[in-house]
Amino acid sequence: MAVLRWLTPRRRSATARSVLAGEASAEAARKSAEAAEAAQPVQDTDSGAAEPEFPVHGDERAAAFFDLDNTVMQGAAIFHFGRGLYKRKFFETRDLARFAWQQAWFRLAGFEDPEHMQDARDSALSIVKGHRVCELRSIGEEIYDEYMAERIWPGTRALAQAHLDAGQKVWLVTAAPVEIAQVIARRLGLTGALGTVAESIGGVYTGKLVGEPLHGPAKAEAVRALAAAENLDLSRCAAYSDSHNDIPMLSLVGHPYAINPDSKLRKHARELEWRLRDYRTGRKAAKVGIPAAAGVGAVAGGTAAAIALHRRRR
Repeated sequence: MAVLRWLTPRRRSATARSVLAGEASAEAARKSAEAAEAAQPVQDTDSGAAEPEFPVHGDERAAAFFDLDNTVMQGAAIFHFGRGLYKRKFFETRDLARFAWQQAWFRLAGFEDPEHMQDARDSALSIVKGHRVCELRSIGEEIYDEYMAERIWPGTRALAQAHLDAGQKVWLVTAAPVEIAQVIARRLGLTGALGTVAESIGGVYTGKLVGEPLHGPAKAEAVRALAAAENLDLSRCAAYSDSHNDIPMLSLVGHPYAINPDSKLRKHARELEWRLRDYRTGRKAAKVGIPAAAGVGAVAGGTAAAIALHRRRR
C-alpha cells in the first residue's frame, strides 16, 4: 500500500482523510488475514451438495463485507470495549452522567454529531496513549468473552457463514479499533477486519490516528482499497449494514443488504429494492433502530462502557 500517502502534510480535505483511513485499514486487515491464513491448515470445502444461487460457490472474486455495530453484534463494540477498560481502571467516572445523556441522544436521534464524534475520538486516543498494542489485544480477548460473545446476532452470523461455506472471504468493516475488530473477526471465524487504525511506534500507541476513524465514506474507501488489493469484483460482492451512514459502502457492491436497518437506511433500501433482514423483535426496535432487548435499560447499562470514549477531566 502507498505508505508515503500517510506522511503527507497534516492539512487534508475530508476526502483525502477518508482515503488515508481506508488505505491504512485495508493494509492492516490484509496483514492480519495473511498471518491468520498462514497459520491455518488447508481444508477441503467441496461438500458435493447443491449450491444456493447466492452466494455463488467458488467465486474467488467475490467477498462479503459486514458492518459490526448492530449488524453483527448488538450495540457498539467500542462501548463494550470501554466497559472492559473501565472495569480495569483505565479511566475515571467523572463524566458518567454527561456521557449517559449523549449516548441516549445518539441512539434515539440515529445520527452522529460531529463534535461528539471528535470528542469520542480524542478521548479514546488519550486513554490508550502510552499503552502497548499487545496489551490492548490481550485485553480485547478477555472483553470479547465478558461482554461481546453473547451479543452476536445469530441471523447475521449465519449470513456470514453462508459466504464462508461458499468459499468466499468475509471481512468486518467497523469504526472500532482495528485490533478489537480483528479479535472479533477471528473469534467468529471470519477472514479479517477493517477498522480504525491508531498510530503506534515501537508497539506503543502515540495517541494519534492514521487518517481518521473508519466511518461513513472512509469505510467505502477501505473496501475499495481492499478489493483492489485482493483482485475482487465489487459487483459480485455483498455488503451488510444497519446504518444509513454506510450507504457509501453498500452502494459499492452488487449485493447490498440492510440488516436491522435504521429508518433512513430502511427507506433508502426499499427505494432501491435492496434486500432487508431484521433480527430484532418489537415494533419500536424496527422504527428507531434500537435492539428490542436493549431499550432504555441497555442505554443505562451501557453507560459504564461508553464512558471510555469521553475525555477525563483533570
